[in-house]
Amino acid sequence: MASLLNKTQFFSHLRSSTQNPNLFAQQSRGFHIDLGDREKALLEKDPALSKFKSHKQSVKRIKRFGDVLTIIVVAGCCYEIYVKATTRAEARKQE
Repeated sequence: MASLLNKTQFFSHLRSSTQNPNLFAQQSRGFHIDLGDREKALLEKDPALSKFKSHKQSVKRIKRFGDVLTIIVVAGCCYEIYVKATTRAEARKQE
């Protein structure tokens, strides 16, 4: 009987808490904390890393080369499948 009362109290508490819209607004609101010295130092630009910075032109070229290479490989695979299928069909006709 005690567990039934506990369940009833639990469900009534859930119902009352879901009906209160301010409760959810408070829970979803985050706290604003300023960054510490270490975090600020980590976010600053490092001049030693500037020589490793990628440039948009070279990245575009590499992406385009990768796309073209992918198309060529897929076309080659399709051609190989076509050749094998036609060779098999001709072998069946000759038998």
